[in-house]
Amino acid sequence: MSKSGREIELKLELDPMAQDAMKSAGTIEGFTASRSVTKTLQSIYFDTPDQALRRAKISLRVRKSGRSWVQTAKLGTGVMGGLSSPIESEHPVKSRALDFSVIEDPSVQEKLSDIIGEKPLSECFETVMKRTTRELTRASDGSHIEIAFDTGNILAGSGSQPLVELEMELKAGPSLSIYEAAKALLKDVPFRFSPFSKAERGFRFSEGAAEDERKPFFAKAISFSKGSSVELAFRDVLRSCLTQISENRLAVLASEDPEGPHQLRVGLRRLRSAFRLFRPILYPATAAPLDQMARKIAAEAGALRDLDVLIDEIVSPLVDKAPETLSFDALLDTLNALRGQDTRKTLTDHLQSEEVNAFLLDLAAYTEGRGWLDPENFDQTALLAQPIESHASKALAKQWKKVLKFGKHLEDLTIPERHEMRKAMKKMRYGIEFYGSLYPQETVKPFLKRMKKLQDIFGYLNDVAMAESLPEKCKVSGAGELAATQAIGFVIGWHEAQCQSKWQHAKGYWEATRETPKFWT
Repeated sequence: MSKSGREIELKLELDPMAQDAMKSAGTIEGFTASRSVTKTLQSIYFDTPDQALRRAKISLRVRKSGRSWVQTAKLGTGVMGGLSSPIESEHPVKSRALDFSVIEDPSVQEKLSDIIGEKPLSECFETVMKRTTRELTRASDGSHIEIAFDTGNILAGSGSQPLVELEMELKAGPSLSIYEAAKALLKDVPFRFSPFSKAERGFRFSEGAAEDERKPFFAKAISFSKGSSVELAFRDVLRSCLTQISENRLAVLASEDPEGPHQLRVGLRRLRSAFRLFRPILYPATAAPLDQMARKIAAEAGALRDLDVLIDEIVSPLVDKAPETLSFDALLDTLNALRGQDTRKTLTDHLQSEEVNAFLLDLAAYTEGRGWLDPENFDQTALLAQPIESHASKALAKQWKKVLKFGKHLEDLTIPERHEMRKAMKKMRYGIEFYGSLYPQETVKPFLKRMKKLQDIFGYLNDVAMAESLPEKCKVSGAGELAATQAIGFVIGWHEAQCQSKWQHAKGYWEATRETPKFWT
C-alpha cells in the first residue's frame, strides 16, 4: 500500500527498563488501546557522498518488515520539542534497492531530483529494531494515535549504538491529543524529548559523534531572521526554554553536579521572563498555569542552588583564609546534610512526578499548538504578525524602565529592594539574549558587558545576604556547636567587609550602564 502526506510524530526517549514495563501496560486512561504487535524492522538509509539529502532535511530509506520492503522519503525531518511533522512518501519496493519510479507524488519526485541531481546514492548506515506497536483511539474527538516502542541498534561500519525510543504518531483527530495521550501513557516516568530523527542519529553515529550524556545543558543563542513575525519569534524562544528545562531536569536526576539545578532554574526563569516580555501578544489565561508551575519548580531548584552557592562559593573558599584555630567541619557537614537529605530530595522527587511530566508536555503543546491564541481578541492577529523588531524595542524599553526605577535611588535601596533590582536586571538580560540578534553586535556588547558586571555584584550581595541566614539554617548541637558558631561569625564578617568594597564598585558600574547608549532606541 502506498502512502503520501504529512505525518505528526512525538518522539521521546525513556529509560530502557521503563520502556519495557510500559509495553505491557494495561489500560491507558481516556483512550481505548489495542493489543500490542511486535515486529523486527531493518532500515537502510541512503544519501549522496556530500550528504545533500541530510542538509536539505530529507531522509531516504528502505525498510524490511517480514518479507516486504517499503521505500520512504521524508521531507522536513527536523525535530523540535520532540515533535516532527515531515511530508512522508511511502511505497512498496521489491528489494533493498531504491526505486524512484514508484513515487506517485510529482512534487516529491521533483524535490529529490533537484537535490540529488547526478550524484550517486549509497547506503550510509542501517537500524535494526524490535518495534512493539499499539493503537490508541478516543471516540469523543476521533483521535487515533499509533504508539511504537523501538528497541534496537544503529549499525555503521563495524560499530553499533543502542537506540531506544518511543514514537507516537497522530493518525487522526486534533493535534493536541498526542500530548494528552503521552501524559496518560507516561504518568510519572521521566522522559526526554528526542532532539534528532533516527536518520540524524544514524549520521551522527557514523561520523563518530558521542552519545548524548545527561549533563547540564546551557541554552544556545537565539537568532531571528529580519522581519520575522512576533509569533514565530515567541515560538522559538519557548522552544529554547523547553529544551533547557527538560534537559536539565534529567541532568539533576542523573548526577549531583551543582550546574544542573542552576541551569534548570535559569531555564525556568527564562520561560517566565518570556511570558512577561511577550505579554502584549498573549492570551494570559493559558500561560498562567505554566508560569505558576515554572515558579514552583524554580523555587525548589533555587533552594538547592542557594545551598550549593553557600557551600561552594561562600563558605568553602574561606577555609584557607581563616585562622588555623577555626574549624569549618561542623558547619560544612551540616550544610551538606541539608543539601542532600532534604533540599535535593524535595527537588528530585518532584522532578520524577506526574505533575512535572504534565508541565513539560503542556508546555510543548502550548509551544507547538499556538496555545497563546485568544479567540475573543480580534486585534491579536495583527499583533502576532508584526515584525519582531518593533515588539523587541518596546519590550526592552519597558523592562529598562523597571531597572531604572530602582537605579535612580541606588544608594537608598534596602536589601529586599536590591534583590528586586537584581531580578529586574535578570529579566532585562534575558530580554537582551532573546532579542540581541536583531541589533548590531557592536552596540549590544558594550551594554551587555556592563549589565553583566553589575549583575555579578548584585548577585554577590544577594549571596552574602543569604549567608546572614546561616545561624537559622545551621542548628548545630553538641561538640561542634561552638566551632560552627565561630565559623559562621567569620564567614559573615569576612563577606560583609567585601560587600562594602563591592558596593562602591556597583555605583560606578550603574552610572556606566546608565550612560551607555541604549541599542534598542
